[in-house]
Amino acid sequence: MKRELSIFSGSAHPELAEEICALRGVPLSPSVTRHFHNDNLYVQLQETVRERDVFIVQPFSTPAVSDRVLELLLMLDAARSASAKRVTAVVPYFSYSRSDKKDEPRISIAGRLIADLLVTAGAQRILTMTLHAPQVHGFFSVPTDHLSSMPVIVSYFRDKDLTDTTVVTPDMGHVKRATELGRELGLPVAAVSKKRISDDEVIVDGVIGEIQGQHVILVDDEIAAGTSMIKAIEKLRDYGVTRATLVCTHGIFCGPAVKNLGVVPEIKTIITTNTVPIPPEKQIKGMEILSVAPLFAEAIRRIHEGETMKPLFDY
Repeated sequence: MKRELSIFSGSAHPELAEEICALRGVPLSPSVTRHFHNDNLYVQLQETVRERDVFIVQPFSTPAVSDRVLELLLMLDAARSASAKRVTAVVPYFSYSRSDKKDEPRISIAGRLIADLLVTAGAQRILTMTLHAPQVHGFFSVPTDHLSSMPVIVSYFRDKDLTDTTVVTPDMGHVKRATELGRELGLPVAAVSKKRISDDEVIVDGVIGEIQGQHVILVDDEIAAGTSMIKAIEKLRDYGVTRATLVCTHGIFCGPAVKNLGVVPEIKTIITTNTVPIPPEKQIKGMEILSVAPLFAEAIRRIHEGETMKPLFDY
């Protein structure tokens, strides 16, 4: 007999969870999260999960990322303690994947630590999307499905005029991602060589590959401060680039990112997805937000029904 399916949402992005539920044809299961007077979090799942297949949707998005993490831990623990048959943490944006190595003395590899905490809290499976570094997948000690947003991004560009266009990555570490997009769209690929000094300071020292045409599609896993994109465009001006389309899975746009990106004349369009909520004040002119809910809904169906995930990993 097949287990019943329950999908809950943390407070980070209930709109995405509701869209996933609508596509799966199930109601979003109710829960309550609130703060005590001493600022401790209180979480309660408000329907039975006994012997059910439970999925909890919670990206680690701003504001209050630490609260998002703790809320998910409490929800996972609550589901396990209430005798759920299986508990899956659905983390569309795993922000701590940027902390994937010990590149300074006496620091924590936070990506691995948070992965361990999710499992300790009760996650028996992880479903996520576009980790900053592929090796973070290996931080999880339970089955982990690492989805790509590439299907929805490729679909967006299929009917666009891409004459004189080059796909460019502003980070050498993401050449594979840019190559995948270039292959699907039949476009040349180049990469910007950079060195990150701090969270908001980047030095660009060259371009690897040939820039063909005046239009570039700059693709990265996320746009946070926007520094890498802006510095890349400044360098690409030397190669005759006059138009840029920015593409990312996770549109974080923190601090002055929206203002800084908005004054770069070459940026005509920004394509991102709804792995995190993007409030109106961050939706600048020329921005299009693609939905990844169909990908997550299909992944949840396949996990729940015990089907192979291979069709979702074609990219």
